[in-house]
Amino acid sequence: MSACCNHIGNSLSRRGFVKLALGTGAALWTNFKPSSVFAAGNTEALLLSCMDYRLVDDIVHYMDGRGLTNKYDHVVLAGASLGVLQDKNVSWGQTFWDHVGVALDLHHIHKIIVLDHRDCGAYKVFLGTDLAKDRAGEFEAHAIKLRALKTAIAGKFPGLEVELQLMDLDGKVEPVT
Repeated sequence: MSACCNHIGNSLSRRGFVKLALGTGAALWTNFKPSSVFAAGNTEALLLSCMDYRLVDDIVHYMDGRGLTNKYDHVVLAGASLGVLQDKNVSWGQTFWDHVGVALDLHHIHKIIVLDHRDCGAYKVFLGTDLAKDRAGEFEAHAIKLRALKTAIAGKFPGLEVELQLMDLDGKVEPVT
């Protein structure tokens, strides 16, 4: 044995040493594992956004800018508010409601942020019109769906705050009231 272990003497066998080392390691891991390992906790919000690849970085930047880094759950559906409300893929709406329920149970969310965006392909697919050339008409089409979803959320989860936002392709966000 080395000099560092002379005080133990020969009473600790190799098997005993391994057991001691493993036990100590397990005890240390239990005491020092990061809290991020645990799923439950308080999360500020659930974000619903569109799947559009052009805005992924802008969405993260927007949420980070609000001080919500690692403080929100994120549900992605084509069309965001329209994705929940459209009737061509009704399972999408149910998926959203199920996610809200899980976010409430596990993460105790306080609000839902619904982030639609301009020049949304889902609006073209589901509504059959290209609204991107008429900014006022496009805003109103999104506002109608966003407000309808807010009403539906209030009916199912009356305690949740709901924010409605519309993002431009340059990442600027405007509230919808």
